[in-house]
Amino acid sequence: MMKNIYAWLDERLGFDDMYKMLLDRPEPHGNWWNTLGSASLFLFIMQGVTGIFLTVYYTPSPDHAYDSIQYIMNGVAFGWLIRGMHHWGASLMVLVVFIHMLRTFFSASYKYPRELTWIVGSVLFLLTLGMGFTGYLLPFNQRAYWATVVATNIGGVVPGAGPFILRALRGGSDVSALTLSRFFSAHIWMLPAALAGLIGLHLYLIMRHGESAYPDKDD
Repeated sequence: MMKNIYAWLDERLGFDDMYKMLLDRPEPHGNWWNTLGSASLFLFIMQGVTGIFLTVYYTPSPDHAYDSIQYIMNGVAFGWLIRGMHHWGASLMVLVVFIHMLRTFFSASYKYPRELTWIVGSVLFLLTLGMGFTGYLLPFNQRAYWATVVATNIGGVVPGAGPFILRALRGGSDVSALTLSRFFSAHIWMLPAALAGLIGLHLYLIMRHGESAYPDKDD
């Protein structure tokens, strides 16, 4: 019965073809440096799973944000573990993606035909930094508040566009409830959606052009 149902669905949706294209692939030759991309993807998924759990208890309000973090840490079963994984996983993801970019650059894997793969990967790195930047404010303690003040002030001194960037980030002249709301929205929806879409494109380009490899002597 189940085989018949699967055969009916496979004929229309092509499950076997998708399996062969995505999973049934030969193991690439290389070393541990070639696993950094997979490690980055794993960390992104871990950040998503732990982040979903945290949003159940987090309150994006200046009056309640810090208290909700303390409740997660001390009042929720294994909340300290989930928050710790999310906190340290964010730093580890930035580090792993950065090393992955360095490995790609120094091995010249950005050359033809992988130029677009490199460009998409560079944008992914910037979005990863954006995730860390927006997430840093969410506990809304003194360290997060003043770090955001300093970081947004840096954006505010960009020639010409500085005042616009500052107000766009803060939602006003000061770091306030509107700033927290904007950072929370960007952190849980806008940036993850952009990351997920570009990761899909990045994986497609890798499947099309193959794993990045070290150049030959003639390259």
